[in-house]
Amino acid sequence: MSEEEAKPEAAPAQTPAAEPETAPEAEKPPEVAALEREVAGLKERYLRTVADFDNARKRLARELEERTARANERLVGELIPVFDHFELALQSAPEGDAFAQGVRMIAEEFRKVLEHSGAEVIDASAEGTAFDPMAHEALSAVPHATVPKDCVVSQFRKGWRLGGKVLRPAQVVVSSGAPAAGEEA
Repeated sequence: MSEEEAKPEAAPAQTPAAEPETAPEAEKPPEVAALEREVAGLKERYLRTVADFDNARKRLARELEERTARANERLVGELIPVFDHFELALQSAPEGDAFAQGVRMIAEEFRKVLEHSGAEVIDASAEGTAFDPMAHEALSAVPHATVPKDCVVSQFRKGWRLGGKVLRPAQVVVSSGAPAAGEEA
Protein backbone atom coordinates (compact mmCIF):
# COMPACT_ATOMS: atom_id res chain seq x y z
CA MET A 1 0.00 0.00 0.00
CA SER A 2 1.13 3.43 -0.72
CA GLU A 3 1.53 5.96 1.96
CA GLU A 4 -1.43 7.92 0.77
CA GLU A 5 -3.65 4.88 0.82
CA ALA A 6 -2.54 3.89 4.28
CA LYS A 7 -3.25 7.27 5.84
CA PRO A 8 -6.64 7.56 7.28
CA GLU A 9 -8.72 10.15 5.60
CA ALA A 10 -8.15 13.44 7.15
CA ALA A 11 -11.17 15.22 8.45
CA PRO A 12 -12.05 18.20 6.40
CA ALA A 13 -10.64 21.41 7.64
CA GLN A 14 -12.72 22.86 10.40
CA THR A 15 -14.28 26.13 9.39
CA PRO A 16 -16.13 28.29 11.76
CA ALA A 17 -19.77 27.23 11.77
CA ALA A 18 -21.93 29.52 9.74
CA GLU A 19 -24.31 31.40 11.97
CA PRO A 20 -27.93 30.68 11.30
CA GLU A 21 -29.86 33.57 9.78
CA THR A 22 -31.84 34.05 12.91
CA ALA A 23 -29.89 33.40 16.04
CA PRO A 24 -31.74 32.81 19.26
CA GLU A 25 -32.87 36.01 20.96
CA ALA A 26 -30.47 35.48 23.81
CA GLU A 27 -27.45 35.58 21.51
CA LYS A 28 -28.49 38.70 19.56
CA PRO A 29 -27.57 42.13 20.70
CA PRO A 30 -30.65 44.08 21.83
CA GLU A 31 -30.32 46.53 18.93
CA VAL A 32 -30.51 43.72 16.36
CA ALA A 33 -33.52 42.14 18.06
CA ALA A 34 -35.29 45.50 18.19
CA LEU A 35 -34.55 46.12 14.50
CA GLU A 36 -35.83 42.66 13.55
CA ARG A 37 -39.08 43.28 15.48
CA GLU A 38 -39.42 46.63 13.74
CA VAL A 39 -38.83 45.01 10.32
CA ALA A 40 -41.42 42.32 11.09
CA GLY A 41 -43.91 45.00 12.16
CA LEU A 42 -43.24 47.07 9.04
CA LYS A 43 -43.59 43.99 6.85
CA GLU A 44 -46.96 43.21 8.43
CA ARG A 45 -48.10 46.83 7.94
CA TYR A 46 -46.95 46.68 4.32
CA LEU A 47 -48.89 43.46 3.65
CA ARG A 48 -52.02 44.90 5.29
CA THR A 49 -51.68 48.10 3.26
CA VAL A 50 -51.31 46.12 0.02
CA ALA A 51 -54.38 44.04 0.92
CA ASP A 52 -56.38 47.18 1.82
CA PHE A 53 -55.36 48.82 -1.44
CA ASP A 54 -56.36 45.74 -3.44
CA ASN A 55 -59.74 45.61 -1.65
CA ALA A 56 -60.28 49.33 -2.28
CA ARG A 57 -59.43 48.89 -5.97
CA LYS A 58 -61.91 46.02 -6.29
CA ARG A 59 -64.61 47.96 -4.39
CA LEU A 60 -64.14 51.03 -6.62
CA ALA A 61 -64.35 48.90 -9.76
CA ARG A 62 -67.55 47.26 -8.47
CA GLU A 63 -69.06 50.65 -7.54
CA LEU A 64 -68.21 52.06 -10.98
CA GLU A 65 -69.86 49.08 -12.64
CA GLU A 66 -72.98 49.50 -10.47
CA ARG A 67 -73.14 53.25 -11.19
CA THR A 68 -72.82 52.62 -14.91
CA ALA A 69 -75.56 49.97 -14.77
CA ARG A 70 -77.90 52.35 -12.89
CA ALA A 71 -77.22 55.14 -15.38
CA ASN A 72 -77.93 52.78 -18.28
CA GLU A 73 -81.13 51.59 -16.59
CA ARG A 74 -82.29 55.16 -16.12
CA LEU A 75 -81.51 56.16 -19.72
CA VAL A 76 -83.02 53.05 -21.31
CA GLY A 77 -86.04 53.39 -19.00
CA GLU A 78 -86.61 56.91 -20.32
CA LEU A 79 -86.15 55.86 -23.97
CA ILE A 80 -88.59 52.93 -23.86
CA PRO A 81 -91.76 55.11 -23.83
CA VAL A 82 -90.40 57.00 -26.86
CA PHE A 83 -90.00 53.69 -28.68
CA ASP A 84 -93.56 52.75 -27.65
CA HIS A 85 -94.82 55.96 -29.26
CA PHE A 86 -93.05 55.06 -32.48
CA GLU A 87 -94.79 51.68 -32.48
CA LEU A 88 -98.19 53.22 -31.72
CA ALA A 89 -97.76 55.71 -34.54
CA LEU A 90 -96.80 52.94 -36.93
CA GLN A 91 -99.86 50.86 -36.00
CA SER A 92 -102.17 53.63 -37.16
CA ALA A 93 -100.10 54.57 -40.24
CA PRO A 94 -101.46 53.50 -43.63
CA GLU A 95 -99.57 50.62 -45.24
CA GLY A 96 -97.36 51.63 -48.15
CA ASP A 97 -97.12 55.28 -47.10
CA ALA A 98 -93.58 56.57 -47.78
CA PHE A 99 -93.53 58.70 -44.63
CA ALA A 100 -94.67 55.75 -42.52
CA GLN A 101 -91.95 53.62 -44.13
CA GLY A 102 -89.33 56.20 -43.08
CA VAL A 103 -90.68 56.27 -39.53
CA ARG A 104 -90.64 52.44 -39.51
CA MET A 105 -86.95 52.49 -40.47
CA ILE A 106 -86.17 55.00 -37.70
CA ALA A 107 -88.07 52.86 -35.18
CA GLU A 108 -86.13 49.77 -36.29
CA GLU A 109 -82.81 51.61 -35.80
CA PHE A 110 -84.01 52.83 -32.42
CA ARG A 111 -84.87 49.24 -31.42
CA LYS A 112 -81.39 48.09 -32.53
CA VAL A 113 -79.73 50.79 -30.39
CA LEU A 114 -81.77 49.70 -27.36
CA GLU A 115 -80.88 46.05 -27.92
CA HIS A 116 -77.22 46.93 -28.52
CA SER A 117 -77.19 48.61 -25.11
CA GLY A 118 -78.28 45.29 -23.59
CA ALA A 119 -82.03 45.87 -23.44
CA GLU A 120 -84.25 42.92 -24.35
CA VAL A 121 -87.92 42.92 -25.25
CA ILE A 122 -90.19 40.85 -23.02
CA ASP A 123 -92.72 39.76 -25.61
CA ALA A 124 -95.70 37.79 -24.39
CA SER A 125 -97.80 38.35 -27.49
CA ALA A 126 -97.96 34.63 -28.33
CA GLU A 127 -101.27 33.35 -27.01
CA GLY A 128 -100.75 30.65 -24.43
CA THR A 129 -97.43 31.95 -23.09
CA ALA A 130 -97.11 30.96 -19.43
CA PHE A 131 -97.73 33.89 -17.09
CA ASP A 132 -94.53 34.87 -15.25
CA PRO A 133 -95.18 37.32 -12.40
CA MET A 134 -91.51 38.38 -12.52
CA ALA A 135 -91.78 39.50 -16.17
CA HIS A 136 -95.51 40.11 -16.71
CA GLU A 137 -98.06 42.42 -15.15
CA ALA A 138 -101.59 40.99 -15.27
CA LEU A 139 -104.07 43.72 -16.14
CA SER A 140 -107.04 41.39 -15.91
CA ALA A 141 -108.06 37.75 -15.96
CA VAL A 142 -110.69 36.54 -18.40
CA PRO A 143 -112.19 33.12 -19.04
CA HIS A 144 -110.96 31.64 -22.31
CA ALA A 145 -112.06 28.42 -24.01
CA THR A 146 -108.72 27.51 -25.60
CA VAL A 147 -106.05 29.17 -23.46
CA PRO A 148 -105.23 27.26 -20.25
CA LYS A 149 -105.52 28.91 -16.84
CA ASP A 150 -102.60 31.22 -15.89
CA CYS A 151 -101.49 31.66 -19.49
CA VAL A 152 -101.42 34.89 -21.50
CA VAL A 153 -104.47 35.60 -23.67
CA SER A 154 -103.21 38.89 -25.09
CA GLN A 155 -100.53 41.49 -24.56
CA PHE A 156 -101.37 45.12 -24.04
CA ARG A 157 -97.78 46.45 -23.93
CA LYS A 158 -94.34 44.86 -24.35
CA GLY A 159 -91.99 44.73 -21.43
CA TRP A 160 -88.26 45.41 -21.29
CA ARG A 161 -85.34 43.85 -19.44
CA LEU A 162 -81.79 45.18 -19.06
CA GLY A 163 -78.98 43.02 -17.76
CA GLY A 164 -81.41 40.47 -16.34
CA LYS A 165 -83.35 43.16 -14.45
CA VAL A 166 -86.93 43.88 -15.52
CA LEU A 167 -87.22 47.59 -16.32
CA ARG A 168 -90.87 47.34 -17.24
CA PRO A 169 -93.00 44.19 -17.12
CA ALA A 170 -95.09 43.22 -20.12
CA GLN A 171 -98.74 44.14 -19.51
CA VAL A 172 -100.94 41.16 -20.29
CA VAL A 173 -104.42 39.72 -19.99
CA VAL A 174 -104.38 36.30 -18.37
CA SER A 175 -106.73 33.37 -18.81
CA SER A 176 -108.73 32.31 -15.78
CA GLY A 177 -109.41 28.96 -17.44
CA ALA A 178 -112.31 27.60 -19.47
CA PRO A 179 -115.60 29.42 -18.89
CA ALA A 180 -118.25 27.65 -16.85
CA ALA A 181 -121.17 26.16 -18.82
CA GLY A 182 -123.46 29.11 -18.05
CA GLU A 183 -120.79 31.79 -18.76
CA GLU A 184 -120.25 31.03 -22.46
CA ALA A 185 -123.02 33.33 -23.57
